[in-house]
Amino acid sequence: MSSTDIQVNGGGHDHILRPRPRKPQHSQVTELVREHSGFSTNGHIETPDETASGMTSGRSTPVSENAPASTKALSSVRKQVRAEQRRRMFPTIEYASRVSHFDPQSDYRDFHGFFNLFWIGLAIMGITTMLRNYKDTGYPLRVQIWTLFTVKLWHLAVADFLMVATTAVSVLLHKISRNSRGALTWKKGGMAIQSIYQVVWLAFWIAVPFLLNWTWTSQVFLILHTMVLLMKMHSYAFYNGHLSETEKRLRALDEPHSASKAPAYVYPSVENPMGELAHEEIEVDSNNEYEGLTQLREDLAFELTSPIGNVTYPRNLSWSNYFDYLLCPTLCYELEYPRNKSINWTSLIAKVVATFGCIFLLTIISEEFILPVLQESTVRLDNTSSVSETLLILSETISWLLFPFMLTFLLVFLVIFEYVLGAFAEITRFGDRHFYSDWWNSTDWMEFSREWNVPVYSFLRRHVYATSKPSIGRNMATLITFLISAVGHEIVMACITKKLRGYGFICQMLQLPIVMMQRTRWVRSHKTANNVLFWCSMIMGLSLICSLYVLV
Repeated sequence: MSSTDIQVNGGGHDHILRPRPRKPQHSQVTELVREHSGFSTNGHIETPDETASGMTSGRSTPVSENAPASTKALSSVRKQVRAEQRRRMFPTIEYASRVSHFDPQSDYRDFHGFFNLFWIGLAIMGITTMLRNYKDTGYPLRVQIWTLFTVKLWHLAVADFLMVATTAVSVLLHKISRNSRGALTWKKGGMAIQSIYQVVWLAFWIAVPFLLNWTWTSQVFLILHTMVLLMKMHSYAFYNGHLSETEKRLRALDEPHSASKAPAYVYPSVENPMGELAHEEIEVDSNNEYEGLTQLREDLAFELTSPIGNVTYPRNLSWSNYFDYLLCPTLCYELEYPRNKSINWTSLIAKVVATFGCIFLLTIISEEFILPVLQESTVRLDNTSSVSETLLILSETISWLLFPFMLTFLLVFLVIFEYVLGAFAEITRFGDRHFYSDWWNSTDWMEFSREWNVPVYSFLRRHVYATSKPSIGRNMATLITFLISAVGHEIVMACITKKLRGYGFICQMLQLPIVMMQRTRWVRSHKTANNVLFWCSMIMGLSLICSLYVLV
């Protein structure tokens, strides 16, 4: 008898030679075999009269007729579930009304894999470029830009240290203004002194690279750091100046008869971006003098206290607080910032490595794909006098620079807003890491200006737009804000290229009429087309401005 034969004793006792255990089959396949062979799923022969009731509590254990109703219900449900599983030989596929991941109506937002693919593509570009250079010259890298990094490096280090140190004059000026009771108070002369010092400071440090004849790489670093420190210094001086006047008003209310009872001014903040007068509807008069004075004192005290509640002006006027503010990745001064509990050293090291990786890739792109094109176009323009030929050379140059400048733009965005600011956020345990929003989905230039550079946008909204709007109105405040931004961009381009042409200023100011057109009902409804136009104008604009500044 083989191990698979089964003999049934006529006396009702089964003698079964069971096979060795094997991997269980799919339940649906097992059921199909059982139906064709007459065997149960556990190896028993099924007979019509195996159970009188036809119900089982398991695979072979019968359920008696007098079993409780709960046991019968459980057994019935188990049989229904097993029958549902045995309905088809192959598992069914569940179909539903769903959209694809790239569909505009999809809620799926995790495309981190494409971010990794972007870096893999850049790595491939860098490797193939170095292999081609090694084949052509015997060296993996060109040295035109790399050598510029070491020219007068000590000059740059000393100048940058002195530039940072001289911003501390604002702290001394503020302390003098706060302690003054005469012409040097913030409202009378302190604001003017701080403004004059900031203008002189900016002019001096813009002139330093020209006087020392620095390379454009050193000028890029110094001018960008200069603009950052200027905004930091302005925010520190003007916000603390406001707090000094608020403190004097609160102290003056100790003798309320001669003190001003005007509502307290709440300085612009994240929760209150435009600034406002606190409890403006309450007028302090003889009828409600006690309640009105109490509310006014409370409003002034709230203004002098940080939102978190741990720091109150003037306890923030210390050198350690100012140095910490200089390191924090923000351009708007506050009495206190949200902080993480500890430094994530793994994240910090990764961001530092990524910063140098981006600089390495930016240098390769400039060496291989931007600088040769500009040099060749310069030679061709010097040898032609025809207007049509000049326009053709400019058009070719712009087209050749489109893709390199698109990569440069993306890498500059990453190195500044993701890695450099992220590294300083880790060093200072700065809690708010919202340095940008999804600007890549922008449909107009106003939206891009809000989401591409959140620190600068917050500074302009707080210290330019919000402070000027009550005096000159919304439209003029918007114009002034764009004007200051355009002047800042033109200063940066003039320092880098050592040419004052105004191309950046004109392109920046042209955004205002373009935004007005984009805000019309017909244009605004076509979001996909607007986003495509945004990207095309962004890529084209970068290549166009660079070509004009360098070649014209």
